[in-house]
Amino acid sequence: MKAAGAVLWREADGDVEIAVVHRLRYDDWSLPKGKLDRGETIPACAVREVFEETGYSCVLGRHLRQVSYDVRGVPKTVDYYAAEAVSGDFAVSEEVDELRWLPIAEASELLTYEPDRDVLAEFARLPADLLLVLLVRHAKAGKRSEWDDDDDLRPLSDAGWRQAEALRALLPLWTPTRVHTAPRVRCADTVRGVATDLSVEMVEEPRLSEEGYWPDPEAGLVRLLEVASDEGRAVVSSQGGVIPSVVQSLAEMGGLRLSEVPCKKGSVWVLAFTRPFGTWSTSDSPSRWPTLVSAHYLASALPRP
Repeated sequence: MKAAGAVLWREADGDVEIAVVHRLRYDDWSLPKGKLDRGETIPACAVREVFEETGYSCVLGRHLRQVSYDVRGVPKTVDYYAAEAVSGDFAVSEEVDELRWLPIAEASELLTYEPDRDVLAEFARLPADLLLVLLVRHAKAGKRSEWDDDDDLRPLSDAGWRQAEALRALLPLWTPTRVHTAPRVRCADTVRGVATDLSVEMVEEPRLSEEGYWPDPEAGLVRLLEVASDEGRAVVSSQGGVIPSVVQSLAEMGGLRLSEVPCKKGSVWVLAFTRPFGTWSTSDSPSRWPTLVSAHYLASALPRP
């Protein structure tokens, strides 16, 4: 059984408040969460459950952790995200009869279950407002050996277009405002729908293509950090020969341990970075650059059957 939820937060007088809900059926205080519907992704479930239990629309941030336990002998996992409340108002429902906005320490004391307190502690470990890059590997494009034209022009396959449409539905849950792409037809077409929906032009990133990255990997890493630092969140579409190196290198620079860096076609790495103090440049010490503090892998944007 799979479920998803969130630490729903908002700014309050320069600090952060957390939404804690009281569930009438269980007479407990918990973080908003619930089971996946058929045909739903885990991130979409988190957003929906937050709205149904709190009345607030939200924007997803970093993945916090997955909690596992048994429900009447059936294994259950719950994936939790940080989520910023952007609009809405609480109303009593059959499931939730009270919501309280509380400082983190008070919210932790009120929560009934230890796993919820652990999730909240993970949220509190880092700033709530982080820079975010959604690093996408292009969707399926058939076999290179079966394409006779310039490989830069190799198009998405039918399966690839399905993946692209799924990404078009998934990525807006993090409310990106910019779309960047390696200069490949298959990379651009993977995120073209997202750019269309945002009414923005895609920005080509030669440094994040395979032949542009490997002659100078450091320049490619710096370019991704520059993209992360710009105003608003970004989608970046790249290739399988680039993404694992970028993610692993940034993780090592930030002291973040990753046991592996998978990179399936149509997958997404949700990368969260600290905000640098003031402006930064490549001439500064790397300690002043944005630092990768969270990297969560989504193997597929396609919903569960």
